[in-house]
Amino acid sequence: MRNILVISLLTFVTFSWTFYLFHQPFNIYIILWVLVIRLLASRFILKDYSISWAKISPKTLLTKSVVYVTAFLISLPYLYTTIPLSFLVSELFFYLFLINFFMYSYFFFIHRSQIQKTQSVIIYGAGKAGMQINEEFKDSVYSVKYFIDDDLRLKNKSIDSIPITTKQKIEKKLIDNNYDLLVIAMPSSEQARINQIYKELNEYFKKVQILPSLDEIFRHKEYTPQLKNISVEDLLARHPQDLDKDRISEFIKEKTVLVTGAGGSIGSEIVRQCMKFKASKIILLDHSEFNLYQIEQEVSNENIIPVMQSVVNKEDIERTFKQYTPNIVIHAAAYKHVPLVESNISEAISNNIIGTKNVIDISITYGVEKLILISTDKAVRPTNVMGTTKRICELYAQNVKAHSTDIVAVRFGNVLGSSGSVIPKFKNQIEKAEDITVTHPDITRYFMLIHEACELVLQAGAIATGGEIFILDMGEPVKIVDLAQKMIDLSGKSDIKIVFCGLRPGEKLYEELLISDSDATTNYDSITVAKPTKYQIDKLNNDIINLIKSEDKIKALKKIVPEFNHQLN
Repeated sequence: MRNILVISLLTFVTFSWTFYLFHQPFNIYIILWVLVIRLLASRFILKDYSISWAKISPKTLLTKSVVYVTAFLISLPYLYTTIPLSFLVSELFFYLFLINFFMYSYFFFIHRSQIQKTQSVIIYGAGKAGMQINEEFKDSVYSVKYFIDDDLRLKNKSIDSIPITTKQKIEKKLIDNNYDLLVIAMPSSEQARINQIYKELNEYFKKVQILPSLDEIFRHKEYTPQLKNISVEDLLARHPQDLDKDRISEFIKEKTVLVTGAGGSIGSEIVRQCMKFKASKIILLDHSEFNLYQIEQEVSNENIIPVMQSVVNKEDIERTFKQYTPNIVIHAAAYKHVPLVESNISEAISNNIIGTKNVIDISITYGVEKLILISTDKAVRPTNVMGTTKRICELYAQNVKAHSTDIVAVRFGNVLGSSGSVIPKFKNQIEKAEDITVTHPDITRYFMLIHEACELVLQAGAIATGGEIFILDMGEPVKIVDLAQKMIDLSGKSDIKIVFCGLRPGEKLYEELLISDSDATTNYDSITVAKPTKYQIDKLNNDIINLIKSEDKIKALKKIVPEFNHQLN
């Protein structure tokens, strides 16, 4: 109804005014004739007038209906023989100006009366992502004051009358002004750049938010990119640039994949990745009923088969292999929590070593094409039982007579957000407003996002030929005390302190990924290969049997792994 009234009013006003300007006699029949055509065109043929005036953007202009109707009017003999062509063209521009003036006046009146801009914002990134965020803020309490961009060509330019400036120039204004929110809208930037921006500008804002990375957006089929509070994962994410998804797809697609420890942090993400790369069937094997139920409910379909078994029970595992004949086995089942393993040495040896030996032996028996063993940086010159058990698994994987099965181990450090990592623990302490406990001021660890680590695991499996230990590039090690301080800063709870509680049994200050300097490279910078360690397989089997029987487990472990330097702290 509003559009009909506006069209009628403007048609009458513009034609009347144009008659006056051209010294033409007033003709009500022409006005009525044009009005009917405009109303019919806007209602039944063209859709310009159907837009919501309260939801328009500055890019919106009502032009199509007006121009098309005028072109139609010019073609009518009755009109162009009655009034000059220049009359209709002049009326067209007059009408265009007024209809858009009415539309924007209504828009600004509605928004000025309904929304009070109470939050000042600066957007880092003047590209498409930054422009999208600016559009979304127009119907909110946020008022964008500046865009910051590293591209000097944009310096002194603007977007929707909002100035574009550089980081160096804006820092002077930040000192003298209080801004509520910094939005980092750079989804294609590397983690190091995001980290640098946060470090340099965080102190000037009450809150920092970020647009998720392109990688995070593409991993979710139905994911709509939305702002989120910047997290420690955003600051530590690696985002490897040489991920070969075509190679991974070729490796996984249409294959039957068996994942042990499928309900754990690593195992469940491996399952998700195998689904993404279209495995024909995925066997989820886990001895934890709860973990298996969770991942089965998440990914449930006709190609998912949950199997509740322990890798220690060889007969059960063999029945599963015989029934489903997997092409690929990814062995993620293991006890990984260092202090718990130190308190339960026999159980860890049984699960980690005997369980891995069972999976490897059965895979060889049933002609599995490739077996990928998930290892750890703690296997390098181990100081704890967990790392030593994983080193023995690596030795077995490298030296067993594999026949037609390619067996490979993949070694990496801590994954962000896994059930045993420090980050969930720190988050829990912060939520409870407790002081964060760090074992030592100098302790460091390598970190990688779970999905990034698992993608590289599959990529390593794709290029494996058997017998390798692949090492994932984890970047630079992170001081845990710095990590804890970042999490405190991000939480905004400045009263939380860091308390040092001393190293735990088996824990060392620095983790390593390489045993020696004689490591080979691959076609991918994110993956290198450790030098193989020879160990006569019959001797290794006898040593493992003696380890199981031994009363002094630590001594027996040292016999197999001489570099094991047990730290009791």
